[in-house]
Order: sequence, then C-alpha cells, then structure tokens
Amino acid sequence: MKTSPNPLRQILKWLAEPAVVAAVMVCATTAIAQPFYVPSGSMEPTIQIGDALLGSKFAYGYSRYSLPYGVGPDSAHRLFGRLPARGDVVLFRLPRDPKVTYVKRVIGLPGDHVQMIHGQLFINGVAVPLKAAGSGMVEEEDGSHRSVARFIETLPGGVSHPIFKMGWNEPLDNTPEVVVPKGHLFMMGDNRDNSLDSRVAARDGGVGMVPVENLVARADLTLGSVDYLNARNPAGWFSRIRLSRFLHLI
Repeated sequence: MKTSPNPLRQILKWLAEPAVVAAVMVCATTAIAQPFYVPSGSMEPTIQIGDALLGSKFAYGYSRYSLPYGVGPDSAHRLFGRLPARGDVVLFRLPRDPKVTYVKRVIGLPGDHVQMIHGQLFINGVAVPLKAAGSGMVEEEDGSHRSVARFIETLPGGVSHPIFKMGWNEPLDNTPEVVVPKGHLFMMGDNRDNSLDSRVAARDGGVGMVPVENLVARADLTLGSVDYLNARNPAGWFSRIRLSRFLHLI
C-alpha cells in the first residue's frame, strides 16, 4: 500500500543540508580562519585600503571574541592561549568598543617599556633600528595619494617590516614611557603618522593597551584587494583590482 510522504519530514530534510553547511561555516570561522576587510590606511604599506585579509583564529588560542558576536563569559585566560610574537600583525576587538575590529602590529609585550622620542621608537630604553628604504605612495582616506618616506624597522627579536613616516615632529612622535601591563599588548600601525593606536589612551579616544582576551586572529594572508576609493562606480571596480595583492603573505 502506498503512503504519502510526511510533510514535516520533508521540510526537515530540506532544511538539514543548509543547516549543516551553516554549522560548518560557523565552526570554521570560529576555530580555523576568518576573512576581514580593511577600510583604513593605518597599516600601510603592509596592508592597503581595500585589502581582504585572512586571519588565523587558532594562532593565539580562543576567547569569547573568537565566537560570533563575542558571546561568552569574560576571562583573562584563553583556551590553548599563547602570546603573539613581537612584530605579528593581529586583528583584535577595540577595548573601548568591542563591536569594532582593528588590525595593528604587536610592538610591546607584557612588561615592555615603550616610548616615542622625536619619531623614533624605543623599547626597553633601546632605540629600534630604522633603515631608509626610499619612498612609497600612501593612500589617504579620500583616495588621493602622496609620496612619503619609507623605512625598514627591525624590532627586538629580529622581525623587520616597512613603515611610512611623514615627519619627525608629528602629534604622536613624542610620548611618555609606558609599561605594558600583564595580560596586555602595545599595538601600533605601520603608517606611523596616520594611525590611532596604543600611543593614545582609550580614555582619550585611542586604542590604549589591548587585553590579550581581545585578540581575534593573526593576519596571515591578503586574499585580494580592490582600490574602491578610486572606482567611480561599481562598474569600474574591475579596473581597480590589485592583482599583485592576491594571495599575498603578510
């Protein structure tokens, strides 16, 4: 005898596949990797406006900010946690507004003394070496470009990376010496004179010291990039694709 299909069972079967896909995506972006989009130029020349980054979620272990929407209990300890290396480029939740994600470079580890004197970075009382490396084009927030001096900075531990410097008497070129507290990190942008970072306290609208709990991922790869600021309309975006930025290691 023939039987008619159970409507409820059919509906559940129809919903099962997308539900499994959604679950896998949530687990993957929570535990393995997650894409991020960069709308500002504070990390130029390392990261450009319009870059799409791939962040490794497992690099520093897991906290509530590893989960979608940051749900979960507060904790100073991370599951499988470890500190970033000095020089890592990391994505983190802004301490004064955890809904916002920033990308910066780790400059100071817990216990480090960090200071800027006449545009020169000092860590634990020692000037961080800078080597002139010509000039580069920095993109402003309005899409315009200008040439600025480019340097290679070598942090304690040996990590070398490029920075942009527009001058040596800019607003954040002279700062008090600060000591990075336990369980926190000192972050800076590579575009030194156009970066709101740990040089400005959170109470003054800056980043301040970043709790290790706020780490989201390590930025490892540029998936792709579009210079959307200079695309007049969506139809012109194709001509603004930066092919050299695709699958570019950070």
